[in-house]
Amino acid sequence: MARPDEAEFERLVAPHRRELHAHCYRMLGSLHDTEEAMQEAMLRVWRGLDRFEGRSSLRSWLYRIATNTCLDTIARRKRRLLPEEYGPKADPNLPPGEPVAEGVWIEPYPDETLEVEDGYASPDATYEEREAVELAFVAAMQHLPPRQRAVLILREVLGFSAKEVGETLETSVPSVNSALQRARKVVDERLPERSQQVTLRSLGDARMKEIVEEYMEAMRGGDVQRVVSMLTEDVSWSMPPLASWYGGIDEVEVFLRTKPLSGEWHWRHRPTIANGQLAVGTFTWMEEEKTHVPFSLDVITLEGDRIKEVTAFVVRPADTPDGYSRWPDRAADPSRVEAVFRRFGLPDSVD
Repeated sequence: MARPDEAEFERLVAPHRRELHAHCYRMLGSLHDTEEAMQEAMLRVWRGLDRFEGRSSLRSWLYRIATNTCLDTIARRKRRLLPEEYGPKADPNLPPGEPVAEGVWIEPYPDETLEVEDGYASPDATYEEREAVELAFVAAMQHLPPRQRAVLILREVLGFSAKEVGETLETSVPSVNSALQRARKVVDERLPERSQQVTLRSLGDARMKEIVEEYMEAMRGGDVQRVVSMLTEDVSWSMPPLASWYGGIDEVEVFLRTKPLSGEWHWRHRPTIANGQLAVGTFTWMEEEKTHVPFSLDVITLEGDRIKEVTAFVVRPADTPDGYSRWPDRAADPSRVEAVFRRFGLPDSVD
């Protein structure tokens, strides 16, 4: 294929950008790394278009380049984690401590903004497209060796044949099938019995809205018991980039009572969607600015109609010795506000 001009290049790749972006996120677990990998992959596509001979579809060829770009990225960086995998649960009576380097954590994904499709990408796929950006799925991917990760996503999420995956990774069909078998075993052990997509569909839109509104109202009113009544017994609450997390309903109640719902904070909220899950943008009052400013994106994982996990992606770091109590005085990280708020359609402030 002759190398096209920029307008023609965009016409060729534009129909595939969103799905390639989601693919890179599933591989990398980081929105920041995904953006970098997409830029590099598109540069490789541009440079290689004149060598594309059409022996496979353009889509397959683009996935080959994007997958191998992600594998190169993984080789240079540590795997991403959620706080529950980083270390033991914290004592809720103590300050949560300081943030850990950004490059450690899985990051939330704005699947609605980027228009990730509902349903399956292919009749041969095992996982739904939104199911495969849920936090549990992305976290499970991080426990696979890079090539097993690629095989499972290409086969089970995108529905490529073993032959196509072998061509992408320059390996044999038996090697692909062997890698897939090993990857399935690891992932099956780590994924919950029901995905969030199944859970949310079983609840229906009206009940989902009730849960989100009750969560926002209880948090805004500082009603600890009402929040606790919405939780499962084995609930966990984490706050990346802090390593601290709290597990079990009694310890989470202490955390809520002594920290975010202690009465020293004044909250406002806006509902959104992240990783195919219910989510809430939280804003805290800043006296100096006379408005409520971004604090965290709370991604909610449900078990039935109760909250099993809250993963609060914080944009206002606690970089002072006394930890949580000083957060309102800290300036938000502009890059995190961009990645964690604006990409999810959330405002910069709430009056």
